[in-house]
Amino acid sequence: MRLGVDLGGTKIEAAVLAADGAIVWRERVATPREDYDGTIAAIAALVARGEDAVDARCPVGLAIPGAISAATGRIKNANSTWLNGRAFQEDVTRVLARDIRMANDANCLAVSEATDGAAAGAAVVFAAILGTGTGGGVWAHGRVVAGANGIGGEWGHNPLPQPTDDERPGPACYCGRRGCIETFLSGPGLAADYARRSGAEGVTGEDVARRAEAGDAAAEAALAAWEDRAARAFGSIINVLDPDVIVVGGGLSKMARMYENVPARWGAYVFSDRVDTRFVPAKHGDASGVRGAAWLWNESANV
Repeated sequence: MRLGVDLGGTKIEAAVLAADGAIVWRERVATPREDYDGTIAAIAALVARGEDAVDARCPVGLAIPGAISAATGRIKNANSTWLNGRAFQEDVTRVLARDIRMANDANCLAVSEATDGAAAGAAVVFAAILGTGTGGGVWAHGRVVAGANGIGGEWGHNPLPQPTDDERPGPACYCGRRGCIETFLSGPGLAADYARRSGAEGVTGEDVARRAEAGDAAAEAALAAWEDRAARAFGSIINVLDPDVIVVGGGLSKMARMYENVPARWGAYVFSDRVDTRFVPAKHGDASGVRGAAWLWNESANV
């Protein structure tokens, strides 16, 4: 058995996988935001409860926002900013008293979905997380492409392609720039656009989708704008990578209408006479990241 932990901006999830990939135990807790030591303690507590549940000591894989810097060994580029600059793998290894494997959360999504999910059998896969942030990972010919700098697939901090006048210079991003894809396509980005249109505060991206379904005109306008921005952003991925499949995870992946509306729009932004790339939700849903983390101990995953 293998134990995976998926560290997100709002929740931490852990699961134990049997040899056949079946989840035999699963639990999630709220992420202790802005609390580095509390985050590590929450991970350790989940691992302990998972191992108690299956009465076994398990190898542990951890899906993280951001990446480990090859230069420093410390976390970089995490939208959970309290992790940045910290020796996170070293600290978790010490607390758990064992070796762990750690990878970017979107890379873990790519591993899970390309191994036995919605992209199984595809040669080239782009995995996108649309949630607290907008992560991305690339699977090509049987392995994750992490890249020379450990940032393969990190599209969220490219500028939104072909911005309209009212999208310039764009919202401020935690990375220090403005107008990043993440500031538009993340759950908080969608909620902020709705707030600008409606004046309503305290809603989430998922709330906006529900309000659009209920006939809220401002929510519908925000969601339609989001879908066009997504078409531009994914169109740029298709122009560069030309994947067989784009698979989507994260909280916004539950917006069923996007899987029809975004491909209907992206032809205008793709340099091809037609687009055969499939655009699909993660087969394993919100368990895909934690499953991918557990699969880090599967040598055939080539992570």
